[in-house]
Amino acid sequence: MNETILQFIGYGASIIIATSMTMSSIVKFRWINLTGALFFGTYGVLIGAVPVMILNSFIASVDIFYLIRIYNKKELFDILEIRGDNKYLLKLLEFHKEDIERSFPGFVYKPELNTISFLVLRNTAVAGIFLAHKEEGNILKVGLDYVMPQYRDYKNGKYIYHRIREGFIKIGIKQVVTKGYSPKHVKYLKKLNFKENSKGLYVKELQKT
Repeated sequence: MNETILQFIGYGASIIIATSMTMSSIVKFRWINLTGALFFGTYGVLIGAVPVMILNSFIASVDIFYLIRIYNKKELFDILEIRGDNKYLLKLLEFHKEDIERSFPGFVYKPELNTISFLVLRNTAVAGIFLAHKEEGNILKVGLDYVMPQYRDYKNGKYIYHRIREGFIKIGIKQVVTKGYSPKHVKYLKKLNFKENSKGLYVKELQKT
């Protein structure tokens, strides 16, 4: 094979592995690391480097093993309702301030608006912050749906908008509306079946009108 192509594969694999090490999400780390290992394993085969091939085959096997465990792991989800002046909430918002700003640029905490607010718990650990208020027309306006970096696998969102959907409906909510704060946030919303309306907001219908 052309030496330039071999170098491209080798450098590409190195970049992928290096990128995986910057991931705070264990799921993203495993997927990206697996991709890098597969590239390096292929590189080892092409240049006849058996140790490189064996090592990266082992790494890929470990990544696959843990990914299977992650996706099959049973987790206990729950919510902890909070008031707008909850001190623990304020501590969490302050601690994660920079990351929240990256995911939700321009977000300003307004305690008086948080009439429906809770922490999302996964096996009793705080995995997310959900702040919202009810508006006219049976609309739930979400101000913040923040997920801690290590829990960004969409399970939080699925729990909120699918498993406790009935709870929203019981209090009369028909629509959930939010802004698309950033490209990552928009991707998250689309994954959860939010649709963009003519005003540039993202809407999820909870029940037929």
